Amino acid sequence: MLQAIDLTKQYVPGNPPSLSELNLTVQPGEIFCLLGQNGAGKTTTINLFLGFIKPTSGQALINGFNVAEYPLETKRFLAYLPETVMLYPNLTGLENLNFFSSLAGYRHTPDELHQLLTQAGLQSEAHGRRVGSYSKGMRQKVGIAIALAKQAKALLLDEPTSGLDPKASNEFSDLLLSLGESGTAILMATHDIFRAKEVGTRIGIMREGKLVETMPTHDLTANELEAIYLQTV
Repeated sequence: MLQAIDLTKQYVPGNPPSLSELNLTVQPGEIFCLLGQNGAGKTTTINLFLGFIKPTSGQALINGFNVAEYPLETKRFLAYLPETVMLYPNLTGLENLNFFSSLAGYRHTPDELHQLLTQAGLQSEAHGRRVGSYSKGMRQKVGIAIALAKQAKALLLDEPTSGLDPKASNEFSDLLLSLGESGTAILMATHDIFRAKEVGTRIGIMREGKLVETMPTHDLTANELEAIYLQTV
């Protein structure tokens, strides 16, 4: 569903590239977690798949489509959760979900919108409250509901658990696992080694714009992953 082929981004000619010849694939149902320090190339990778920036060379493919050549077509398959989900604070969770899913061309009944928010883990009493009163974890759940409403085949996340309390972070992990089980391809950039181990099917470690280590998570403990990460970066 997601594929990078020799994907490279150099913002300033003559400077080292922010991303250098990245090759990776994320299959339907797989949760691929990118670890690395600030500036390692994680967000650049996400932005290239989103089409926010154009590659210097190489390709970012979504469901076989080159993002640079088919920006509108590829967005049909995608949902994106940044570190802070941008919603309209004066609208309710239900109204935000209706608005953003309508922008993507989907029409849902009020009952369906309620069901989507509930599926994303948002308590029913919060559906009709203005988002300005929501916690970060609640806003993230609306973001997940938007992905569900769009029937997104791939989900891109950039530091989604940053600033969440342990309970909200656990709930978010459960949501990601559920999405993965339903066949969604997930690419998540994160600093959270524990969450990466908990939800990831594979983990990639980035350093100075390069993917320097890739490993499955099923045969690693969190302590082993931390040791590998510290040795690598």
